[in-house]
Formats: sequence, structure tokens, C-alpha cells
Amino acid sequence: MKANQELRTRIEENHIRYWQVAYEYGIDDTAFSKKLRRELPEEEKEKINKIIDKLIKEKEEKK
Repeated sequence: MKANQELRTRIEENHIRYWQVAYEYGIDDTAFSKKLRRELPEEEKEKINKIIDKLIKEKEEKK
């Protein structure tokens, strides 16, 4: 299993692009991909989960 699999799964299942999460996080998409290679601390996972929630909500509002 890859590091941060739960984050990866949420991003992919909700059809969100990694670059969108990276943009909201405030870093380059390449840096975000590298960041996901190692298991993140819980605080950082929570921050990313909030970003994913925000992007899901925005996507739902556009429908």
C-alpha cells in the first residue's frame, strides 16, 4: 500500500485533480506529489482533507 493511501483514494474517487489540491494547499503540484510519498502527520492530513472537502463542495455547486 502506498503512503497516504486514504488521501489518494479520496482525491481519485471524487474525480479531483492532484494539481487542484496542491494549488489550494499553496504548493506546486510536483512538490505535492513528492510530499505524498511519505506518510504525513495527522495534522497535515486533516488540512488536506479539508481542502478535498472544499473542492468536492465547489464541484457539487457547479452541477
